[in-house]
Amino acid sequence: MQKEPDLKMPSRASCLSRVGVLLAAVLVTTSITMSGEWGEEGVTYGQIGKDVTLTCAGGSSSSSVTWRWNGAPILPEGSAVHQGQLFLTQAQRNAEGLYSCHDAGGTLLGSTTLRLGRLPEMPSISCQASDYENFSCFWASSVETFLPTKYITTYRKRQLLGNGNQSSPSGDVRPCVQDPSRPFSCTVSKSEFWSTYRMNVTEVNPLGASFRLLDVTLHAIIKPDPPEGLRVDPVPFAPQQLLVSWAYPSSWPKKPSFQLQFRIQYRPIVYSSWSVVETGNLSKVITDVVAGLVHVVQVSARDFLDAGSWSEWSPEAWGMPASGQVATVGNELESPAEDPSLAPNESVATGRSDPTEKVAVLVLLGVFAFFVLAVILVFAFLMWTRMKKQSKEATKNHDLLAAAIHMKALPKAQIL
Repeated sequence: MQKEPDLKMPSRASCLSRVGVLLAAVLVTTSITMSGEWGEEGVTYGQIGKDVTLTCAGGSSSSSVTWRWNGAPILPEGSAVHQGQLFLTQAQRNAEGLYSCHDAGGTLLGSTTLRLGRLPEMPSISCQASDYENFSCFWASSVETFLPTKYITTYRKRQLLGNGNQSSPSGDVRPCVQDPSRPFSCTVSKSEFWSTYRMNVTEVNPLGASFRLLDVTLHAIIKPDPPEGLRVDPVPFAPQQLLVSWAYPSSWPKKPSFQLQFRIQYRPIVYSSWSVVETGNLSKVITDVVAGLVHVVQVSARDFLDAGSWSEWSPEAWGMPASGQVATVGNELESPAEDPSLAPNESVATGRSDPTEKVAVLVLLGVFAFFVLAVILVFAFLMWTRMKKQSKEATKNHDLLAAAIHMKALPKAQIL
């Protein structure tokens, strides 16, 4: 038996995906035809700009049936009654209201409330993860339908084929859980950091349904919540420094393999432009603040490996360097209530200077200068001693040479 070629595999996956969509459409059709599904009994729904036909439930095709609109015999413009039915041509929203049909004697035969709206269109979707274990998706309708609307939210995990292409597996479609306290959102729990998920948000109203698909990779949509507990404290004896400290957002799970990096923006309160610095610690000493001015500080966070995007900025904190009052939160100054949460070896990491250290440096510089001066003096003394010795030897040689010349000039007899 010959093995089927691999070229059939993509078409099979495509068929499975289409079957899933068709099954979802069947379920939607069933749900909107159930009695009382939308919580409004005795309501007829119609589409804006389309013809609408109202049938008298308790009457017959007799022409003696009459219609009333909101209790009055005057009907909307462009309406007509034919064989007991009321026809509204290209109905607009101003034609909504209570319609009742009556027999020739004025007896009520039936009534219905007409509501007009639009078919749903594909909703817009975005997803975001505030940690690496769960993510949430948010949606909004693309058009105002004026009708009651429900949303069906599902997902399925995707996986890579051998050739590197993505394909939806044959696993079950799972619900993306909606929280009534957070409208237009749903959450996928216990998700995998490097996996891809196909989200399906289907918008349904009494006239029909529309859906949109979105592929989501957790590490690409991760956006931490802002850091918490931001403090701004002065550094003693340092009028141009501020110590900024903060804590991890409480929503971020504490695991060593998933750390955060941080960026700080700050400015004097009287300025409009920000300065920005980054760090991997839970505190930072800012060394270029303006002495005597209150500064505004904010901090944001991001995954340490640059996955996803930066968080929103934290609420503002205020502080004044040196002699200023310590730590402000929000829009009010307050005194420090607790010590800042410092990262290990913060003084080493930030290069914070200490007055004692400055004095020690000055002493060392003085000792070094004295040592250099002493070396120079010793060297000068040795050079002077050597030059003096050379001068004495030169004088002695000169005397010997003069004596030799004098003896050479005397007569030989005198020499003998």
